[in-house]
Amino acid sequence: MLVIGIAGGSGSGKTTVVRAITEKLNKRVVVIPQDCYYKDSSDLTDEEKRNHNFDHPDAIEWDLLCSQLCDLKNGKTIEQPVYSFISCTRSKTETTTVEPADVIIIEGILIFTCKELRDQMDIKIFVDADDDDRLMRVMERDISERGKDVHWVIERYSRTVKPMYLQFIEPSKRYADIIIPQGGHNKVAIDVISATVEKSLQAINE
Repeated sequence: MLVIGIAGGSGSGKTTVVRAITEKLNKRVVVIPQDCYYKDSSDLTDEEKRNHNFDHPDAIEWDLLCSQLCDLKNGKTIEQPVYSFISCTRSKTETTTVEPADVIIIEGILIFTCKELRDQMDIKIFVDADDDDRLMRVMERDISERGKDVHWVIERYSRTVKPMYLQFIEPSKRYADIIIPQGGHNKVAIDVISATVEKSLQAINE
């Protein structure tokens, strides 16, 4: 089993990289999104939810994410939380059953800020992209997938996304084994990483 961490700022192209690597590998891959582990915010008012900082490490329930990753590495099935960005709530009744796999990919903006989680990773990848490109992708995603408007996205980007990127996410790049420039469009880097993962899996199985 190989655990790969893929980090980077919001809109950097992490999902594109995850998808590309998954499609290239001839092994069973399970993706664990950091987003599923946001703490429940159902007790907040609408105004408090609007001002909630989703880009700070304190927003994530790291203990649960680390323990569930440990369970997967030990061959155990987990019940992954289900989180809604539209309502800012974690479901109290619904979970996603996730079984162990040859490759586990942990994906999220803040995953390198948690040492306990980093220590469980075999390969750490940081997806880099220009600020303008990331902003455009964040706007497109939040409007089409999360029901937000342009003004909300721009306000949030200025108030939390960019400051938290500079304070927490960009500095965590130093923990990466591999940095992919140009986001998810760097096909050469993706090919190299996929080949490296295949080689690492062969070495583990020998």
